[in-house]
Amino acid sequence: MSKNSTVDTKEQILNAAEKLFASLGFAGTSLRAIIREADVNLAAVHYHFGSKEELFIAVIRRVAQPIVEEQMRQLAILEDSEDLPSVAEIVEAVITPPLRMIQERSEECLIHAKFMGRCRTEPYPVQRLAEAEFSRTHQRFLDMMQKVLPNESPMELEWKLDLVIAMLIRVLNQIEPLEPLSEKSSSEEIDDLVQRLVTFITFGISA
Repeated sequence: MSKNSTVDTKEQILNAAEKLFASLGFAGTSLRAIIREADVNLAAVHYHFGSKEELFIAVIRRVAQPIVEEQMRQLAILEDSEDLPSVAEIVEAVITPPLRMIQERSEECLIHAKFMGRCRTEPYPVQRLAEAEFSRTHQRFLDMMQKVLPNESPMELEWKLDLVIAMLIRVLNQIEPLEPLSEKSSSEEIDDLVQRLVTFITFGISA
């Protein structure tokens, strides 16, 4: 088997698994359904991933990694600034990357968004797998917010972060394919959406 065919097979499995996990959830998706959707054999799944749980983690990581890297980059810029960042700047750094992910509104992007939403509604043992992939961003957000809002307790900030995530997931799952006659570009629509969310979330966090 060539390197390219190995990569293609792995991508086929990831794509099929993400689509099914997004629609049916972890418990509702069988390996049999995945191999049927991906048009591969069971041995290929075991070879590349080992188990359904490891495959689920691989799907989460593929979606989360570029988002987390960009969130960390934007938060690092704020931290390196001479001035203490504002609540709005921290919020914007965290919510913009996942919203940019669905900017093109392709089928792939919308499946990513739906998968992230499904992860949020999974039973805790499964949900925890997804949370682990975003833990670096979440901890950096909490640390920075604690400096900006020193009178807030860590528990209060964690509760507010949870609400931010819930709101973001809801927005991601309401995104529809771009209308062909839309007066605004997808990028402009995302810019507007980010600013509206930043204003709303900032008011709630600062209250």
